[in-house]
Amino acid sequence: MKIDWRDVLRHGLLVVAFCFAIAAVINSIWPNKSYLQHLGYSMCIGLLIWLVIEFGRYPLRRPTDPGGWPHGWRGGALTVAGIVVGYYAGSALGDWLIGGGSGAISSGEVQHDQRVSLAITVLAGVLGSYWFYSRGHNSALAARVSAAERDASEARLKLLETQLEPHMLFNTLANLRVLIAVDPPRAIAMLDRLNNYLRATLSGSRALTHPLSAEFERLGDYLALMAVRMGERLRFSLDLPPELAGQQVPPLILQPLVENSIRHGLEPKVEGGEIVVRARLSDDGTSMLVEASDTGVGIDAAAAQAAADDPGGSFGLG
Repeated sequence: MKIDWRDVLRHGLLVVAFCFAIAAVINSIWPNKSYLQHLGYSMCIGLLIWLVIEFGRYPLRRPTDPGGWPHGWRGGALTVAGIVVGYYAGSALGDWLIGGGSGAISSGEVQHDQRVSLAITVLAGVLGSYWFYSRGHNSALAARVSAAERDASEARLKLLETQLEPHMLFNTLANLRVLIAVDPPRAIAMLDRLNNYLRATLSGSRALTHPLSAEFERLGDYLALMAVRMGERLRFSLDLPPELAGQQVPPLILQPLVENSIRHGLEPKVEGGEIVVRARLSDDGTSMLVEASDTGVGIDAAAAQAAADDPGGSFGLG
């Protein structure tokens, strides 16, 4: 049974603040007693209710209970036990500390006042318990939603990676097959670049993020591999300031940009062109910007719209 003492302290402070408010309400009902007397009884009863429920929930809760609070009849029984113990034990403690017959809830009070005091205690206990339970339940749901969104993002990244790598690999192997027959030295150079790229890819696939410097190195291997395939038609440069090298980014975040530059920009252009990938800080210094530009033919609006209308026919940025 692991107790989060920060949660316990936070809950206790909230209960103390709630007791101050309850004392003010009781003082308006019985103004003949001082506010400090009402506050003393309110603290005795309220803190005892909280202690029973706060520490009673740990042995009663199950791993599936939302927010760490007992669910169903177990939570209801714990609330009832806390209110009963808090009311009677707290009243007795208040009589002992403040003096019998002088508090808002004592043996000398008339029966009507005792019923009113009990009703206030029950209402405050139920409302307080429900508030803490709802707060824990909502926090647990928010954590689950956040985890689900994170898992979905990770799944999309992994799916994108599985789409990109076979696409590039099949093209590279097809070019290797041709080069082995007509230009063995270039085929060996392409094979070496492919080996470096696949080694970096396998290493990066084990992590959800890696430094931007690793992403640029991976991109450098990919572009060098493409340069062997395209020859002088492909020129590239990578610009990564040292102060941004350690920034964490998802693996394979830049390759879709570069693949689209090659596919839509340079390959349709007879003389090819240049790709520049650079990272920099924004003008206000609060965010990082990474951009890929090329000197190719680009893609016209009609083609871009056709790609957007056919999401199954492309990957990455299409």
